[in-house]
Amino acid sequence: MKIRPLHDRVVVRRKEEEQTTAGGIVLPGSAAEKPNQGEVVAVGTGRVLDNGESRPVAVKEGDIVVFGKYSGSNTIEVDGEELLILNESEIYGVLES
Repeated sequence: MKIRPLHDRVVVRRKEEEQTTAGGIVLPGSAAEKPNQGEVVAVGTGRVLDNGESRPVAVKEGDIVVFGKYSGSNTIEVDGEELLILNESEIYGVLES
């Protein structure tokens, strides 16, 4: 199944949670902190402006993005995988190599 977000929404696959700390301590699932990075899976067509035109979304599929710790309260499950639906404004930046 595929998902196509509307307008300025972006679907993101969150990176895997860290299972160990830098010191080597293994964390149980409840103590592990949710990562604030992920890969863009799908993007909408863009924000509709007051004049009726559409401004395209600044990210594209495959980009690795950084978002707020409490962003993405809208989660969905597609084919057994948990995905986040974010507004473009909830994305802080794109990681580039």
